[in-house]
Amino acid sequence: MVEPVATRWHLPEWSRRSWPLTAILVAAALLRLVKIGAVGFNSDEAVYAGQAAALGGNPAYTDFFPVFRAHPMLVQTLLSVPFRHGEHDVSGRVLIALMGVATVALTYAIGRDLYGRRVGLLAAAVLAVMPYHVIVSRQLLLDVPMVLFTSVSLYCLVRFAATGRLAWALASGAGLGLAMLSKESAIVMCGAIYAFLALTPSVRRPMLGGLLAFGTALAMFAGHPVSVALAGGRSSAKAYLVWQLVRSPNHGFGFYAAVVPKAVGPAVVLLVLVAVVMVRARREPAWREVLLVCWVLVPAVVFTLWPVKGYQYLLAGAPALAVLAAYGAVVGAEWAGGLRLPEWVASWVATRDRAHRLAFAAVTGALLLSLSTPSVVAVLFAERSSGLAGTGGVPGGRETGAWVAAHTPAGSTFLTVGPSMANLVQYYGHRKAYGLSVSPNPLHRNPSYEPIPNPDLALRQGTMQYVVWDTWSARRSTHFSAQTLLLARRYHGRVVHTEYAAGKPAIVVYEVRP
Repeated sequence: MVEPVATRWHLPEWSRRSWPLTAILVAAALLRLVKIGAVGFNSDEAVYAGQAAALGGNPAYTDFFPVFRAHPMLVQTLLSVPFRHGEHDVSGRVLIALMGVATVALTYAIGRDLYGRRVGLLAAAVLAVMPYHVIVSRQLLLDVPMVLFTSVSLYCLVRFAATGRLAWALASGAGLGLAMLSKESAIVMCGAIYAFLALTPSVRRPMLGGLLAFGTALAMFAGHPVSVALAGGRSSAKAYLVWQLVRSPNHGFGFYAAVVPKAVGPAVVLLVLVAVVMVRARREPAWREVLLVCWVLVPAVVFTLWPVKGYQYLLAGAPALAVLAAYGAVVGAEWAGGLRLPEWVASWVATRDRAHRLAFAAVTGALLLSLSTPSVVAVLFAERSSGLAGTGGVPGGRETGAWVAAHTPAGSTFLTVGPSMANLVQYYGHRKAYGLSVSPNPLHRNPSYEPIPNPDLALRQGTMQYVVWDTWSARRSTHFSAQTLLLARRYHGRVVHTEYAAGKPAIVVYEVRP
């Protein structure tokens, strides 16, 4: 009797090749979606969501959030459809988080086309767990969609540099145009593209093609000023421009040097330096490294010199940093695997190829562990706020707004320390709120915010019925915090609601009377 031959089940070739990237994207999605609604919006999130709801005609927000503010409206337009009815925060964040996951996939494509599949996979894994990208991707901010489209532009630029085909240059311009429609600060990436082409004579640089690509970006961005003009918001747009040009610095000159390396990971910074140094040992044109370094350095220099700085402003360089770090890990492991080893270690390793693999596994494991640990901590303890704008939601802000909506009369007016808490009261509480710190000088305030020329008079006349103090605004401005508490005491303030953070009062609502 002939026994049946055992057959082994094999995964299809496409499945064996795709599962590592699939696993990376799943990990990226988990880090961006788990507990994404644990804390409510911060001020910027409330503004963008309020714009989207007002654009969609949601009656709960049209009186509190003007449609046209400082930025283009691509993201708000996408959100306006689901935001037409009801109150939303988690759904908007989910859309942004998925854009962050899409950027991870694009980073794989960029790394693969530049250095091969192994670098592409490691670059995607680095971005998937990088604290900087994870933290920002969990918020409803414009920077993540902008980075998605700048990454599209970067990928198309890589393809253009490799093939010289004009279609890729035009596609790169289109990606940059979409990025600028997401957030106008993406225009600084034009400088990165120009610097790359100027520094790499080996890359084809057709004059007509460059003009067409730049024209494509401008043509797509032109939808913003045209829509503003047609909607009658030209004066508001001019006011925003003047305010951005003359507003006072909000951080010191060394803000990014102190904050961003820690956020992207010291191991990433080290491996980027390894990648740049190892270029000298490779006898090939360095256009790839020049492109990636320009993509990182140009926005870093521009925003360092620019007076206004935000935690998330340098996020566009994160995919390029991930690719450089992945390449640095590969070449660094190859160098380490080629070192002369002690005899007992050499006998155990057996072959140089195995030494390379072991070195690469060690470098990769240490890199990903150093990045994933702070990212997991940030996700699991999302309720702990650092108080730095752009790093997360405001603990207790959503809960305070819900209390305001349920326990205060419709038409009530609130006085807060600053406009940040006022935005949260308006978004979640649907009550008009004014920030005490808003300057009466038009050149020193956001044009969307209304100043209070005489808050003492407003409280004395009873046009404001509640005062809200919060610890985050108090940290930024001790003067206006003290003024807010003084007004609450002067007008017989009675504490009617308190939200706590880390066991201490974080948001206090006072009912006042003349």
